[in-house]
Amino acid sequence: MTRQPGPLRIGNASGFYGDRFDAMREMLTGGELDVLTGDYLAELTMLILGRDRLKDPGAGYARTFLRQLEECLGLARERGVRIVANAGGLNPAGLADAVRQLADRLGLPVRVAHVEGDDLTAAHPGSLAAHAYLGGFGIAACLREGADVVVTGRVTDAALVTGPAAAHFGWGPGDHDRLAGAVVAGHVLECGAQATGGNYAFFHEAARSGRDLRRPGFPLAELHEDGTCVITKHPGTGGFVDVGTVTAQLLYETAGARYAGPDVTARLDTVRLTQDGPDRVRIDGVRGEAPPPTLKVGVNRLGGFRNEVAFVLTGLDIEAKADLVREQLTDALAKSPPAEVRWDLVRTDRPDAPTEETASALLRLVVRDPSQEAVGRALSGAAIELALASYPGFHVLAPPGKGSPYGVFEDVYVPQGGVDHVAVLHDGRRIPVPPAHDTVVLDEVPEPPLPQPLSHGPTARAPLGLVAGARSGDKGGNANVGVWVRSDDAWRWLAHELTVDRFRQLIPESGRLKVTRHPLPHLRALNFVVEGILGEGVAAQHRFDPQAKALGEWLRSRHLDIPEILL
Repeated sequence: MTRQPGPLRIGNASGFYGDRFDAMREMLTGGELDVLTGDYLAELTMLILGRDRLKDPGAGYARTFLRQLEECLGLARERGVRIVANAGGLNPAGLADAVRQLADRLGLPVRVAHVEGDDLTAAHPGSLAAHAYLGGFGIAACLREGADVVVTGRVTDAALVTGPAAAHFGWGPGDHDRLAGAVVAGHVLECGAQATGGNYAFFHEAARSGRDLRRPGFPLAELHEDGTCVITKHPGTGGFVDVGTVTAQLLYETAGARYAGPDVTARLDTVRLTQDGPDRVRIDGVRGEAPPPTLKVGVNRLGGFRNEVAFVLTGLDIEAKADLVREQLTDALAKSPPAEVRWDLVRTDRPDAPTEETASALLRLVVRDPSQEAVGRALSGAAIELALASYPGFHVLAPPGKGSPYGVFEDVYVPQGGVDHVAVLHDGRRIPVPPAHDTVVLDEVPEPPLPQPLSHGPTARAPLGLVAGARSGDKGGNANVGVWVRSDDAWRWLAHELTVDRFRQLIPESGRLKVTRHPLPHLRALNFVVEGILGEGVAAQHRFDPQAKALGEWLRSRHLDIPEILL
């Protein structure tokens, strides 16, 4: 890339595989950009692509990315916008070839490069897909050699920003503070509209103030050579960008003060956010440290088969009805019980309800087993045979099927030098990308000093969400819940009130699990990590909300004694 004066404008057009299809065109036509990124990969996506590859060895990449390029590749070429996406998934070389064929068909002289070396499946027998999280210097090498489109496999989400920034500004591996600033910018951009008002805790306040949240625009970062940036969006697009939306995204799927990656460890406890005008938030102060000596590897494998049935229990005697059907199915499956059986009674019913739905509770049965037969016909037959022989009002939301495969995710670690990170250029040349030589083993950051507690005064019993925002998500079998407030007085209260013990009281299913609290005073935030709450990861569908997307909203709905001065 040729260095130009002024900031590097990097936009995002995808936060997941299946995101808004028109976003690529919207970002290319809505305003000035230098680079357009797309994040298509998640832990679950890698499993889905792995299953695709079982059926077709030539598959394994995000096909919607190709369809988007069919409409937008010429437009990007006209506007001089480079495209960088991790849509290559399990087969970046295959996607690069497909993009070249598309460009030839469209008559466009486009240079396409890709990054490889993340695939470690052969080293993990029995896995469906095992891929290391690479950094951004492979992307940077492709861009420095003139690539117009760069596709990758598994890289960190932030690498889609650190790579273009390193290429544009000439950063090297030792520019830790600058790289850390780009990592923070990349983390804000990676989930698309979550930075512009999507999934935002205080959405109702924004709507009352006249902001249109029906179709939020996608975010972009104006990144500077010193690693500082401004998060914004194209003029006239929906949604909004303020300190709250950026704080929420910074807390999403993170943990403590050290946010580690293959290029740099960013110190989230140094991030400072400032409203820099309408829909503009400045990020500065970010400090970086040398990355850890290891790379994370996401290992996906098939765990077996699962099936589910939800019994609807209506009216009186809900508990007794649940006990009856449990006993009946336990007896029916006694000859060959599934390896794992889980019952959950969800009391959505209310007394003297005005509608049948609000008079009903759900009894969910989830079974898992290595054998499809054990969770398929055996369960469906036993459940349906109860239709005329069980509790009054017997019916189910849907009959159980034949059982479907489920996945298991785990993360393991390999040395930085344990992968062959390579930039493969448009002319076939291969440029090896050396591992980081300056590394530091991760260690916990000492807990920062907390503010003085808020002075005692009258309190009222009220939901936490009247004062605090939250955003939650998944990392393997763990969930994080980031909680933040918007004033210094609220922070003085939250920092002392929402302890680990209080969190466990409010979220009872965390009571027997390890819960770690990470204060981030500059953000007026606490980040809680709950280990093991998601079992073996999202693909295993261990709980009702398998990605913990709404765990933070549940926490906000719980009642506490809140100082009246904050309400």
